[in-house]
Amino acid sequence: MFMETLKPASAGEVAIYLPYYPASRRQNLGPALGLYKKGTLEGQRRVEGATNIPFVASWDLKSLPSDTTVCRMRFIDGDLFLDYELSLANTEFVGFLMEVATTGTTLDFPSLFYRKLLGYAV
Repeated sequence: MFMETLKPASAGEVAIYLPYYPASRRQNLGPALGLYKKGTLEGQRRVEGATNIPFVASWDLKSLPSDTTVCRMRFIDGDLFLDYELSLANTEFVGFLMEVATTGTTLDFPSLFYRKLLGYAV
């Protein structure tokens, strides 16, 4: 599906980010950076006991791991659009994309990302 057709980042691009992640998480860094370079993601937020909510996420591309990334999320529920924006360290955002890269068929961010997006986590 989507993640299987995604081109991973080059070894040079991955090398810049390696010091920021433990060895146990690095295997998904190439696909996550490939996704990051696309600048957008369409997926569905899983809702327990209800219908998944489609979303479109977009972000500005930054060249350094220490830069701040601004991620914009738009949830689409019928005719209703809910827009959110989150600023976070580029390395933290790429870390979330590493988890997206392992989600399987339904592309979705991890729960901690949504807690930050909605202001429930620091």
